[in-house]
Amino acid sequence: MSSASFTVQVSSARRSRRVAVAALAFGIAGTAVAQAQGTAQAPAAPPPPLPETGVWIDDTGKGAVEIAPCGTKLCGNIVWLQEPLSPKGKQLTDDLNPDKSQRSQPICGLQVIGNLVQQKDGSWDAGWVYDPKTGDRFDLTIKLKAADKLAVTGYAGIKLLSETFTWTRAPANPPLPRCSTIKATVR
Repeated sequence: MSSASFTVQVSSARRSRRVAVAALAFGIAGTAVAQAQGTAQAPAAPPPPLPETGVWIDDTGKGAVEIAPCGTKLCGNIVWLQEPLSPKGKQLTDDLNPDKSQRSQPICGLQVIGNLVQQKDGSWDAGWVYDPKTGDRFDLTIKLKAADKLAVTGYAGIKLLSETFTWTRAPANPPLPRCSTIKATVR
């Protein structure tokens, strides 16, 4: 081996070590080292869906909420109403919202669940639920009771004074017809 060849190999090894040390310092060792060595890593598989996600028919049977991840939390929007129109044939709006500027937004698409955080026991808590029938907002906990049953507990600060409702998973086939409006949000 010639000294020039040895110098190139040592120089290349030092460069790889510097890249690896720098990558470790920034917490990206696997990807950076693989790129520095010219190898590719397979993309990570998406996580399995959470059992609480999906479309749930509320306890009255007159509405359905789709619960889905929003970052690391869970949120929910109304996606179906048995009667989406008023007796006058107009689209239902959030006319009881305490914020007068939000009263013209449609009920279909309205965000009614937000900020649920997963707990160690598997439940989701520390979130909120909004009831457009009353304009009230409550603290919220949800917990899967069975694959197709969800316990939805609303409370005002103290769980001792709570009320629990059972929601049922909406059928996949045929799916409920979705609201045709753009999502609106409670502010």
